[in-house]
Amino acid sequence: MILLQSHSRFLLDTLLNRLQNIEKAVEADYHWAEFDDVRYHIQVTMKNPHILLLSVSLPTPPPETVFVGGLPSGAIEAIKAAYGSVVQILDPPRDGFNLTLKLNLNKLPPDEEYKHALLLKIASVREVVLGAPLRGVLKKLGARNVASNTDGLVALLHRPNESFFLIPQVDKVTVVFPMRFKDSIDIVLATSFLQEFVEARRAAGLNSAPPCLWSPTPPLELKEAPTEALSANAGFVTFVIFPRHVEGKKLDRTVWSLSTFHAYVSYHVKCSEGFMHTRMRRRVESLIEALDRAKPGMEDGKNAAQSRSFKRLSLKEARTNSS
Repeated sequence: MILLQSHSRFLLDTLLNRLQNIEKAVEADYHWAEFDDVRYHIQVTMKNPHILLLSVSLPTPPPETVFVGGLPSGAIEAIKAAYGSVVQILDPPRDGFNLTLKLNLNKLPPDEEYKHALLLKIASVREVVLGAPLRGVLKKLGARNVASNTDGLVALLHRPNESFFLIPQVDKVTVVFPMRFKDSIDIVLATSFLQEFVEARRAAGLNSAPPCLWSPTPPLELKEAPTEALSANAGFVTFVIFPRHVEGKKLDRTVWSLSTFHAYVSYHVKCSEGFMHTRMRRRVESLIEALDRAKPGMEDGKNAAQSRSFKRLSLKEARTNSS
């Protein structure tokens, strides 16, 4: 199975290209979108070729999620911690966007390895912003700093008008995804995929992975969730995250994997659908060939054609035969 990259490939390539050609003072104005309706805009002017404006538009949040100033809770602090003085947050952001960052390329560190790591982090702005509230909860879990009286339901944005839920506890965090798909075929494939996904977790080599459950109805942990947020047509997937799953570098991987779980499932559903279409087309072609071979008289006609001999006639002989 394929895991999605945390950084935007186009954004990283654009940053590297701009850094290599900073002296040419060429304008840039790029718009593009990525999965789950995250949109980007980059703008560079000839007047200030070392200044790059990066704007990000997030999916429309459902009413149960908490946004502060158009961003998930903790996003501003996460941006400052990740980028330091290299990036400045513009307030207000560009029209139509939730966030606009001002990147000064002259402030990038001279060390090439550290510089590339920082550009890679900037290209992962989606993870930094959308994953901020999830990262905050999992950090507390890793530090065993979750309050003992914590008994609330936390809704986090991950798709347009859709959320997933966290139930923080002292020794674990339960994560529940209501799975929704628009296409009827996708619903069937996703349901089958998720059931197999849960079964694969029980393999001997995956004992250290987070426990995973699937159910067609909402689990008891979502009894306080609003009814409109529980309209899932492909069931509910539950992960239980323990402190060992967020230790050290595991935290970044866990945050990204959970934040993009629906996109991960959608990707593999579409791949499965494409694979089955290819297999069906090949099967139909083989059946057509078999039917062609089974037509009555086909072999006799071929043998008769092969046993005949032909003689080239002269023009005079041809006219005589025709008359």
